[in-house]
Amino acid sequence: MRIQTLSPIVALLSVLLIPLVSHAGDIRIGLTEALTGPASQYGVPIQNGFLLARDEINAKGGVNGDKIVLIEEDERGKKEEAINVYKKLIFQDKVLMIFGPTLSNSMFAAGPIANLAKVVAFGTSNTASGITDIGPYIFRSSPMEADVVPVTLRTAIKHLNIHKVGIIYGNDDAFTKSGYDVFRKSLEELHIPVVDTETYAKGDVDFKAQLTKLKAANPDAIICPCLSEEGANILLQSRALGIKQSFIGGNGFNSPKLVEIAKAAAEGTIVGSPWFDGNPSVQNQHFIAAYRKKYGTDPNQFSAQGYDALFIVAEALKKIKLTGQLEQDRQALRDVLPHIQIDGATGKFAFRPAPEHAIKPGGYDANQTPFVYIVKNGKFVLLK
Repeated sequence: MRIQTLSPIVALLSVLLIPLVSHAGDIRIGLTEALTGPASQYGVPIQNGFLLARDEINAKGGVNGDKIVLIEEDERGKKEEAINVYKKLIFQDKVLMIFGPTLSNSMFAAGPIANLAKVVAFGTSNTASGITDIGPYIFRSSPMEADVVPVTLRTAIKHLNIHKVGIIYGNDDAFTKSGYDVFRKSLEELHIPVVDTETYAKGDVDFKAQLTKLKAANPDAIICPCLSEEGANILLQSRALGIKQSFIGGNGFNSPKLVEIAKAAAEGTIVGSPWFDGNPSVQNQHFIAAYRKKYGTDPNQFSAQGYDALFIVAEALKKIKLTGQLEQDRQALRDVLPHIQIDGATGKFAFRPAPEHAIKPGGYDANQTPFVYIVKNGKFVLLK
């Protein structure tokens, strides 16, 4: 007997044309983070926060009696992987929505796929400007650098008596380039001159030439809108060159890896964050205790944002009736999500429309007030 096989194109169409119907009793949500590779220092804590929230929600009966099922994928912090995973989650796994990816670069690459398919894509660690300009199905609970940096700078200027700064950043990465743009604009508004600007490329490990120039310019502080591993190496090499000035970082510095790698070289570093572990609120203290119990370690900003994000969506899901028709359910979630407000581990949370929302349909950004930290005795301490 001859067995006929489908051509690759026909096989693909057979998958895409399956009726968009979800399984009763399960709310299937995609979760894609960098679980391996350098960006896993952010992605793994994010995943931990989501899993903790999922377990708590499901233990209390789920959402309107339905259990949340997270379909997890590792996008490895790579744009190409994020694109592939988004396609799989949307068209093959037929999830209701997607959380992630971890880095802004990856969201810029994969977000348009979700927006075109009319599926909510929800970032919890993407802070580059322009993310939610991708379209009306793009959300994020991570405050933009444009919101955090001005607060960080004003606090640092007062604390360090800053009159001039130097800058070092990666000019070939969306996150670090966006961070630089925000720092530069904020410095201009605060009338703080930049005496020297140095750049590096992704993958560089030797920053001594750039740091030598910065040292010669003698700034009062050095701005470094870098990811934490790059930033830690920059801190170590700067101290070896005799640079004593404090560094001011962007959201990439919000990782235990910074202090773990740089150790004493990180002392005095200042950074803004939407989460403060010392926040005495009931929600935050519950989160910290539950996280420690489940994982045997302290949470960080990224795990707190992942944790809160699932509760934000769960609150939205309580307000709609899932029909089992996936296209209809995806749109219903998109329509109610902008109106959700919660008191979470990161404090009071609400969305606001993307800045360009009045010009073209955009998504929704986080509306939160950040905290400012300084590294003191190897720990992030609140700087008032």
